[in-house]
Amino acid sequence: MGLDDYNKKRKFDKTPEPEGDLDKSDGGRFVIQRHQASRLHYDLRLEMEGVLKSWAVPRGPSLNPDDKRLAVQTEDHPVKYLTFHGNIPKGNYGAGDMKIWDKGTYIINERKGVKDAAEQLKKGDLKIHFQGTKVKGDFALVKAHFEKGKNNWLLIKKDDEYAVDVPYDSETFAEKAHHQLEKGKGGNRIGISGSDANQLVKPMLAKTGKKIFDDKNWIYELKWDGYRTMASVKNGKVQLYSRNGLSLNEKFAPIARSFTSLDDEVMLDGEVVILNAEGYSDFEKLQNYKGEENDNLVFYVFDLVYLNGHSTISLPLKDRKELLKVLVENAGSENIRYCDHIETLGSAFYEKVIKAGFEGIMAKDGASAYYPGARSEVWLKFKNVNDREAIICGYTESEGVEFGSLILGAYQNNKLEYIGNCGTGFSSEMRANLLKKMKSLKAQKHPFKSAPNLKGRKPHWILPKLICEVNYSEITGKGLLRHPVFKRLRDDKSLDKIAVADKTPTGKTPTKVKESKSAKMSSDSVLEIDGKQVAITHPAKIYFPGEGIRKYDIIDYYIQIADTIMPYLIDRPQNLHRHPNGIDKEGFYQKDNENLPDWVDTIAIHSKSTDKNIDYLLCQDEATLIYMANLGCIEINPWNSNVGKLDNPTYTVIDIDPSEKTPFSQVVEVALVAKEILDQVKIEGYCKTSGSTGLHIYIPLSGKYDYDESRSFAKLICHFIQERLPKTTSMERSIKARNGKIYLDFMQNKKGQTLAAPYCVRPRPGATVSTPLHWDEVNKNLKISDFDIHNMPSRIEKEGDLFEKVLTEKLDMNKALEQFDSL
Repeated sequence: MGLDDYNKKRKFDKTPEPEGDLDKSDGGRFVIQRHQASRLHYDLRLEMEGVLKSWAVPRGPSLNPDDKRLAVQTEDHPVKYLTFHGNIPKGNYGAGDMKIWDKGTYIINERKGVKDAAEQLKKGDLKIHFQGTKVKGDFALVKAHFEKGKNNWLLIKKDDEYAVDVPYDSETFAEKAHHQLEKGKGGNRIGISGSDANQLVKPMLAKTGKKIFDDKNWIYELKWDGYRTMASVKNGKVQLYSRNGLSLNEKFAPIARSFTSLDDEVMLDGEVVILNAEGYSDFEKLQNYKGEENDNLVFYVFDLVYLNGHSTISLPLKDRKELLKVLVENAGSENIRYCDHIETLGSAFYEKVIKAGFEGIMAKDGASAYYPGARSEVWLKFKNVNDREAIICGYTESEGVEFGSLILGAYQNNKLEYIGNCGTGFSSEMRANLLKKMKSLKAQKHPFKSAPNLKGRKPHWILPKLICEVNYSEITGKGLLRHPVFKRLRDDKSLDKIAVADKTPTGKTPTKVKESKSAKMSSDSVLEIDGKQVAITHPAKIYFPGEGIRKYDIIDYYIQIADTIMPYLIDRPQNLHRHPNGIDKEGFYQKDNENLPDWVDTIAIHSKSTDKNIDYLLCQDEATLIYMANLGCIEINPWNSNVGKLDNPTYTVIDIDPSEKTPFSQVVEVALVAKEILDQVKIEGYCKTSGSTGLHIYIPLSGKYDYDESRSFAKLICHFIQERLPKTTSMERSIKARNGKIYLDFMQNKKGQTLAAPYCVRPRPGATVSTPLHWDEVNKNLKISDFDIHNMPSRIEKEGDLFEKVLTEKLDMNKALEQFDSL
């Protein structure tokens, strides 16, 4: 369509809108603008082919798959319109207020082998995955065939984890930020009758939170491990039912009887649990509960949906809980208890809860409404492990036990996908009961779309009827559960709701960090990593006394960032720098290694100084990385070259090493002068903090040159730096001869010499991390202490690996030397 129509319709001396210029940056961005023109509507714009393809959506987008929103295609807009907001004056085309309602990025999902956005657009059927603040997940934008000749399309939400099954009004959600429905309309809008407390209501669901936080406007509750239960009481009639509408009156008869004395008509949301002697919920006992009287059977009530003829879902949560507290007191039963909460102090509460042995906590926006059946970001769950439901599709044989492992699946596009095997977490009684259930569902063939690779294990297939819940550490790139642990069977879930975990749609896969495992390492234990048993000893030992950081915090950090750091370690001999007693005690270096687990690889390298072979450890996988961390390797020190080319380094390094009294601003100045020189000779350099006091600049060589050439090249660059900064830099090896100047260390480029690896922790106060940087971060505000084990995983998740080109780019040293001649 181009921008001719856009430009013709506007007089740019009379409107603040940007002029129409093509922009081929093609960043996959989108914006949705709330446009109060002659009629209120929403404008959806997708960055594509150098412009923003645009549609006017009269009622705005909806997250409900049942809604088919009309979208009228309009003229293309310039990419600069992504950030436009303000008032278009009267007399201009589209006059009125324009606000940005949502923005983010999008990618195109494949359709019938077509993944190109322009081609899908041409065919009139776009399959879009939005990653915005309000609009998320999969949508279809389909050309309508009614009213020929008009550019009418339909915008339709797909049924995924972001979908809701309540009416969705963009105006309500826009103005109140998903926190509260319009007062007076809430009950009928959501579909709860104003006069019937017995109408079935699906419970509101929570999303999984990423990082616990403190907020004075939020409340924090214990997360109970039991059966989610809705309770309605009307005219003395009590109905308990599960999240799927199954009656629980018989199963939890004592709870139902406890409600009969309640005079109010109510609908309540809560969790039925059985408490053990310590006051913790015990799900296994609850599963085996037979309906008898039990003082430890408790219904913890945490929300109020309906009260005496009125829906309460539009009330703020804090108000609902005030009413709820009085109701529970009136019930006067030990079997029905109010789920109390604290305000503001989420982080401290979470730490206390996990330390006490509970499953986790719930964080809820105190001003939020109740959204039946919806999974909302105003309720968040924080647990010390990931968990999910899976469908049991079979089991493998194993000598000496009933079965080896469960074969798990989940649905994707109405077909079962294999998501891994689970072989741990069972008691003997569980195994026997499970085997009995599975044998009754025997099947001849596997139920998957394609046969899974079970690595030689003999399978027994069953009909996919059983649902189980498992804990796991992460989801691999192939969509398999890593380290799944069986928790329980679930009979309160629907098979069709067990979907594969949301994979990032194809395109550039964002860097992900793994779930924390520190809670599993409070005492000596064994971690199973990719089938290898890694012993964790004395995990509570303090490594950083000033911060109270323990050994298991360091291990946990390396577990989280393993996938990011491993490319810088694989096939590189390791010089182990061990601090087994923490950073306040003297550490030591270890090159030669004996008595290693049989799965740890080594390489024998002859040492001229000792005239013998030294067995260097090779960190080839995550298990070895964690083994090293357990030895006290706080920092990781690989060679600059790998086993394929031990005499040819992958990169050359300039170590900008300040004296104790050097202001860090001077270190930054040196790095920027180095960048200026590299730019002049057209060489890409990559900067990282040392994690200690200085900065490192890496220049990729791809193993093309030997160490002598590498060192000479770094030395040449250092000469040019010193020439420009003679008062603050030195190339003298002797500390005394430097006279307090910054040392330009090119001598790190020797065979067997090591530097702290990118993303590794340094044994210094603060648990700082050697951190790859964007060059624009190298400025007067840069501080080494800004990057530590606490914030590095989230930085990696946001920024990705800024150093990845260090391992892949190549340098033509001869051409570079010619460029230096021009300087």
